[in-house]
Amino acid sequence: MVTELLQKYIWLVQTFIRAGERGLGLEELMDKWEDRFGSPYSRRTFNNHRESVEEVFGVCICCNRSTNRYYIPSSGDVSDESSESAWLINTFTVNNMLNLGKERLSGRISVEDIPSGHRHLTQVMDAMTECRELCISYLKYTSEQPDTYTILPYAVKEFAKRWYIVAYCRERSGMRVYGLDRVLSISETGTTFRMPADFDVDSMFSTSFGIYIPEGPGKTITFRTSSTEARFLRDLPLHRSQQEVSRNGGTVTFSIFVCPNANLIMEFCKLGRRVEVLSPPEVRNAVAEELRKAAEIYGQQDR
Repeated sequence: MVTELLQKYIWLVQTFIRAGERGLGLEELMDKWEDRFGSPYSRRTFNNHRESVEEVFGVCICCNRSTNRYYIPSSGDVSDESSESAWLINTFTVNNMLNLGKERLSGRISVEDIPSGHRHLTQVMDAMTECRELCISYLKYTSEQPDTYTILPYAVKEFAKRWYIVAYCRERSGMRVYGLDRVLSISETGTTFRMPADFDVDSMFSTSFGIYIPEGPGKTITFRTSSTEARFLRDLPLHRSQQEVSRNGGTVTFSIFVCPNANLIMEFCKLGRRVEVLSPPEVRNAVAEELRKAAEIYGQQDR
């Protein structure tokens, strides 16, 4: 039910984006709805959907009283890939289009199998909207048996092809991050909670790399790469704080400001000899040690 509603909300937003500033009259919208979903669309249902779209995505569908046409103000901003609401809308839209095009475009679309736990995503987002407490059964990679946690779902975060819940855990009396693909089951406790007024997930992870909650202050980390590799890093920065520091012949130096963690070390290791960490020494040494251990494994004689 929740997934079906989200698909309709997404369709509504995309329809108004395509209509632009001129917008749509109610009768036009009703015709489009009936063509798409095969059922009548009442004014009351449309108004309910307008409220939900604004609540879930922060997108307002307004009415021009002089023309009685509905539109999304500055709809270009909604389709801007840098905005969070646009990213969420586009994610659901692409997924919906892929499902609809399975038969017609069979053999022509290739996507990666991402163990994101998407089967729980809409349920978690629904609980977030209503500030409802959840009980999850969670199996960590390091455990043989699942644990049960009571959580207050504050936010969801995507990283490295996985979705995560950012939540306050009652059993642990603190903020925790849970991978949705490790969640075995979710149920509601029947209790609601109040969101902290100043909570912002992007601010919380502003100095983090990946899904680790920052511990301690951030540090400026500099790294050097070739001018060719630099082109890739400009298009897909390692971190939102990335800045280009200098160019020297065929090399480029970048910097990022983060709290070093295991995700960051492994990211530098993945880049291998294409990137050299310059500072601080503890990060450079940690990357060098991981690469040294890997070299030892590959340097061993076959037994």
